[in-house]
Amino acid sequence: MNAPWSDGEPIAATPPGVMGWLRASLRGIGLVFALSGLLVVLLILRGVERPFSGPRRPLSGAVPKWASRAALWLLGIAHRTTGSQMPHTGAVVANHAGWLDIFVLNAPKQVFFVSKAEVARWPVIGFMARAAGTVFINRDRREAGAHVALFEHRLRAGHKLLFFPEGTSTDSRRVLPFKTTLFAAFYGPELHDLMYIQPVSVIYHAPQGEDPRFYGWWGDMGFGSHLIKVLAAPRQGQVELIYHPPVRVADFPNRKALAAYCEDQIRNGHNQATAP
Repeated sequence: MNAPWSDGEPIAATPPGVMGWLRASLRGIGLVFALSGLLVVLLILRGVERPFSGPRRPLSGAVPKWASRAALWLLGIAHRTTGSQMPHTGAVVANHAGWLDIFVLNAPKQVFFVSKAEVARWPVIGFMARAAGTVFINRDRREAGAHVALFEHRLRAGHKLLFFPEGTSTDSRRVLPFKTTLFAAFYGPELHDLMYIQPVSVIYHAPQGEDPRFYGWWGDMGFGSHLIKVLAAPRQGQVELIYHPPVRVADFPNRKALAAYCEDQIRNGHNQATAP
């Protein structure tokens, strides 16, 4: 398991006032009802389609996308995209700022996240992630063969996978060096000629007057306190996605070259969007 990243400069916690708690309560209740209702819909649709489609999700696959759009709307976070989403079979890689990324990256189009195995055991979140079709893996080079088989199975079912090569979340203001372990799975003999990778830069713009790192989730920040802070905000900022051109895995000699290219694309896009 990767240790959480920290820059040693946490944002000072400010308890929400009366109006802040009211906003947090209203938004939180809305999120619970919306996500719970859509989870029920997803489970019903998955139960209907599973006997006929196996791992494919022709009915339930779009539910997480609509749940994510509903979540961003209820939170009041503006969302915009630049560039085109790839039509090819393959995976998406992005920089990782925190838990909001799940909604942000799922809202434009259906994707299936690749997550560390321990998330599957988390209360509530683990259950929701499993229901949404998240791929759970151990980030261990010794399991590269198992990753190849798992990824091939999901890709051939029409799933577009998404993972965070940084391996941890950040303050949203930087892109960390990419870990190359998961890229190795795409160099298996059954995937090498099939796969495309699309880099995506995720850029958060904090609410006016707030710390630029407002949406980042890192270090020893608690999930609950960060969630309350976002829910209680009197005004929200926006998030921008930059979809860079997809590339063929076969055009790169090895995982390190592919990871370095994706890292450069994502970092350059992020730096240009956050430049003063």
